[in-house]
Order: sequence, then structure tokens, then C-alpha cells
Amino acid sequence: MTRMSQWDEFNKWAVRSTKLLIKKLARNDCSWADDPKNHQYGPYIPSGLKDSGFFPNLENINKDKPHIFESSVLTIWPATGEIKLSRFAHYSNKGVEMQFTGVPKTEFAGLTPASLLVGGLLRIPEEDVRYWFMIFDSASEEAELLEAAFDIGVDFHFAIFNPSDALSVDKNETDMLIKELSAALKAGTLRSFIASVAKLPPPECLAAQAQMAYLQEQSLDNLDPFLIPNPGDAIMKISRDVEFALYKQVERRHRAADVLRIVTEEADLVTAIVKGFPQLDATFLSASQHRKSRGGLSFEYHIGRMMTDGKIPFEAQKITGGRRPDFILPSLKVLSSPNRGGDEALIISAKTTLRERWKQVALEKFNCSLFLATVDDRVSSDAIDDMQKHGIHMVVPESLKTAKETCYAGKSNVISFKEFFQEEVFTKRLNFWNK
Repeated sequence: MTRMSQWDEFNKWAVRSTKLLIKKLARNDCSWADDPKNHQYGPYIPSGLKDSGFFPNLENINKDKPHIFESSVLTIWPATGEIKLSRFAHYSNKGVEMQFTGVPKTEFAGLTPASLLVGGLLRIPEEDVRYWFMIFDSASEEAELLEAAFDIGVDFHFAIFNPSDALSVDKNETDMLIKELSAALKAGTLRSFIASVAKLPPPECLAAQAQMAYLQEQSLDNLDPFLIPNPGDAIMKISRDVEFALYKQVERRHRAADVLRIVTEEADLVTAIVKGFPQLDATFLSASQHRKSRGGLSFEYHIGRMMTDGKIPFEAQKITGGRRPDFILPSLKVLSSPNRGGDEALIISAKTTLRERWKQVALEKFNCSLFLATVDDRVSSDAIDDMQKHGIHMVVPESLKTAKETCYAGKSNVISFKEFFQEEVFTKRLNFWNK
């Protein structure tokens, strides 16, 4: 199955379902599939999902083992085409979680951390099968589409969705945009409307709006990292939730107006679409690329704002030795000083998502401590160990460092933003920098 067809396949099953389940997979939900010595053979279902009404009722079948409650049902896995006899079992003497076994092992093997288990309860059973399940690898474009479609936030672990509600855009906002575009088309003022939304707001403007919205929501005066309990979680929330929600609003108006312009340039719709296809293709490609570049820039703006509010001396995007690190603390002058000690300056590189891009950071030798800040929950254990070999310290949000879905726990080269600001900045260096 190609990557794009997986999204199409998901939509085909989703529209036939009364309920949808999405669960971010913890490491012990899928690591068993890569370990031949592990006999688990299935993910765990937390009590919040177990008791949600999505899964079948569990019963005690074996009276000699009154602590075991179970149910067996047929499940279909569209990616492999298999129909499996799956078992849901709760061992009440071991905890509140339920075990989900009888699943295709290949679906859970080789997954990137924080991948997603997606399932549905069919409105009309298909050959006595009511449940279907798919796996979305978190490194895939389909996972990004899923997160955007269901507005999955940074603190997401699992939820049950109504397909008709989740797969539709906010009704009030959509109706308003439709009315505005229809009125402009009818009045002959479409070009004026398009001109008014022709440019997306600069990243720094959206970042500032998101910061203000977060401060108001949290009743804060500023983003001082020494006063905020979990500064990394705050940055992640602002960047991945608050700002992205603002961006989607302006992007929808911008892209919808642009598409309408393209399809109304000819006398009939068919001609307009055929002749305008290259422009339409470029528009949608631009939308995808702009989303990714925007995320990286906003992350830097939020880190910079936090250091400014915390009165931490720094310089951003300064060229040194043909390289342009994101942040130099405290300054390029100190970094370049031939007489400085090894701990008197440090470099922060900011990347919302890593994949293989951390290797670029490894090439940047500055003879000082090197920190890589990220909000990526998909970094593998091997990649973290490789970064340690290159002397890279990772800085991650507090909730991600301890999350069951990530590989950060127990890694000596991974610290939280709180630890970075409190220990690496305040305790070790800030007094010297202020002098």
C-alpha cells in the first residue's frame, strides 16, 4: 500500500464507522514486535479507553480464574487485508489496563516512536466483522494529516471521536468563509477579496499573537522560564497548538481564495480546472511546504522570547566560521574569544522535528557545549545514542522526557527545558554572563 493510499483507505473506513479510536502507541505497545524474545504480542489499552464503550464488554469466562475478564471478536486490518480473531483481556489482579492480542505482528514492527493506533466501530458489520484497525507511523505524511484533521494536540494520548464531527471543518468558520467568497464573486469584488488575503502573516507576527493568546489563557505577564513550572511544555503548547490553530484560520482563507481565483479565470469550470491544474498543484504544494517551514521559525521565536523574558543574554543567527547557529549564549564575542573557558559559551540549535537533520548539528564544532532543542516525540533510541557520541545534549519538553510514548527516559544526554534553564543557564553560567 502506498503512503497516499493509506489516507484514502482510512477515509473509506472512517465514514462507515460510528466511532473512531486514536491512541498514541507507548514503547511497550509495539517494541515487542521487534524483539523475538518478547511474548507480549499486542498493545495495551488504558482504562480510559477500555471503559469508553468502544470495545466489547468483558466477561469472566473461566470461573477458575475470576480475575480474568475477556472477549474475543473478529477484527479487520485493511493494510494487510487480514481478518484476525482478536482478544481483549483485563487481568484485574495486575492493573487497570486491558491487553489487545491477536493482531498482525508486521503492523507493529519497526515503528517510529509515538506512532498511532487507529480503529473504528462499523455502522454495518462486514462479514460479521465490526472492528477495523490501522497503524499510522508517526514519521509518515499520513500521521501529519491525521493529527491535523483531528486537531491532535501536544498532550494527546488517546481519545474516541465521532467521525462526522472530527472530519469536518469548524462549521461556523466555514459557513462564514463561504458566504464571504460567494458574496464577493456575485458582487464582482473577488479580486479585492483575494488581494486582502493574498499574503499570509509573517511568522514573527503569528508567533507574537500565539504568545499573547497563551499568556492571556494562563494569566501570565511574560514567558520567564525561571518562573514558569514547565517552560518546555509551554513552548510546545504555544508552537504546536496555539499558533497552529491561528495559522489554520488565515491559511484556509488564503488558500480557498487562491483556488477560487484559479477556477474562475475561464468561462466554464472544466476548462478552468484543466488549464489551471499546474497552478492548483503549485498552490497545494506551497501549502505543505509553508506549514513545515513556518513551524521551524516559530519554534525559534518562542525560545528567543523565553530567553528575553528571562533576561538571558543571547544572540541569534550570527555567522561564525561560515556557520549560522540558531542561538549563541551569551554572545558571539564570548564564543570567539581565544581565552574563554569551555563552559563560558554554549550553542542552541532549534529543530521542531529531527529525523536525520540532527547530523547537521553534529558537524558544527564550536569548542563549547552543544544543545539541540526539539519538540519532536518521534526520535528513536538509536538516534539519541548517536547524538551522545557526537557530544549533543538534547533539550525536550518536560512531558516528553517522561512520556511512555517517547525514548527519552533514562537517556543521560536528554534534559528538559526546565533543567536546561535552571542548571545549564542559571546555576552554571548566568552569574558569569551578567558580569
